[in-house]
Amino acid sequence: MTRNSPDDATRRGSAAVDAVEGLLAFATTRPRWAASTALNSASEAISRSRALAEVSPAEHTALLARCLSTTARLLLRRSRATEALPLAQEAVALTRTAGGSPLATSLRCLAEAEEALHRYSDAAATLAEADRIPPPAGPSPN
Repeated sequence: MTRNSPDDATRRGSAAVDAVEGLLAFATTRPRWAASTALNSASEAISRSRALAEVSPAEHTALLARCLSTTARLLLRRSRATEALPLAQEAVALTRTAGGSPLATSLRCLAEAEEALHRYSDAAATLAEADRIPPPAGPSPN
């Protein structure tokens, strides 16, 4: 880890967050034949992010939601939609208060799980909700 200021090494949770990010990166780059390794890594990321979110919910809830969505997508790629659905639902519940892009991303993941389970009307309603979320404001054109 590169130090940018003296407090970087002592910032609460920075090493733990880096560990979760590393686990997610590892999980998402595993080849299809290494499914169990990827899912074990993603599960570990969820466990660690849950612990962080318990200590500091405002700071780490978004990380937990991302871990849940990432794991749900890994499960969907492996045709395990039944296991992915509760993870996607929890990610949506966690991101509802924040709204914006995190909620839209979670809703799209949930819609993928619903579609994989042949719940097409639910998936359509979920996608419609995601589409109603305004895109993040970008820089103004000059």
